[in-house]
Amino acid sequence: MPADLDAASAPPAGPGSAAASAAGAAAGPGASAGAPRGRRAARVSGDERESAILTTADRLLGEKDFSALTIDDLARGAGISRPTFYFYFASKRSVLLALLDRVAREASRRSAEVFTGLEDDPAATWRRVIAAFFDTFAQHPGVVSAVVGARGTDPELVEQWSRLLQGWIDETAAAIERERTRGAAVAGPDPRVLATSLNLLNERVIMAALTEPSLPAAAVDPVDTLLHVWLSSIYGVAGPAR
Repeated sequence: MPADLDAASAPPAGPGSAAASAAGAAAGPGASAGAPRGRRAARVSGDERESAILTTADRLLGEKDFSALTIDDLARGAGISRPTFYFYFASKRSVLLALLDRVAREASRRSAEVFTGLEDDPAATWRRVIAAFFDTFAQHPGVVSAVVGARGTDPELVEQWSRLLQGWIDETAAAIERERTRGAAVAGPDPRVLATSLNLLNERVIMAALTEPSLPAAAVDPVDTLLHVWLSSIYGVAGPAR
């Protein structure tokens, strides 16, 4: 990662230089060349600065629209200068892309952690997976709102989101195939086609629940409704077999 841009880069003065002599005089006759120096402040790593920018963006998007967010806002919140900001990100748009990737990967990690026990209790397992996605994005409503607002005009953001969505579709399709193989799921559409439809449904419903306040109260927490559709589509109206 990039090194600290604010670190001093001047070469050290040699023992016979004027700078060294001046420093010795300023130290006084009692100073010793081997005297311990004060502890230096810990340097902030490039990773920490980049993370600080993303965390600041996440927080500020909960307070203002993406269009109102400025580079100065992000730099000030991260405790860096405006020139230093540009060492990590080319624009606030690139910050949004990185932030979307971070939130999406968090959702993937959380869903993977709970995606166990499908053979023992399919309904509970699928519910945990859907809830992991919803809960993760619900913790970052400003990011969701910014993504929804920018998708119509930002091809790169659309491409990145599609790439993330394809990963979730692959995982869902593989799980549906396993459930059919063991006789728990009913025959139906091609597993990948079904997985695509279910994940697109999740995407639309979850984003609407987090960005459209006019929706009825039941739609604000849509996990149970989504679960009903998923179970009916994968296992049939009779529910999943164990």
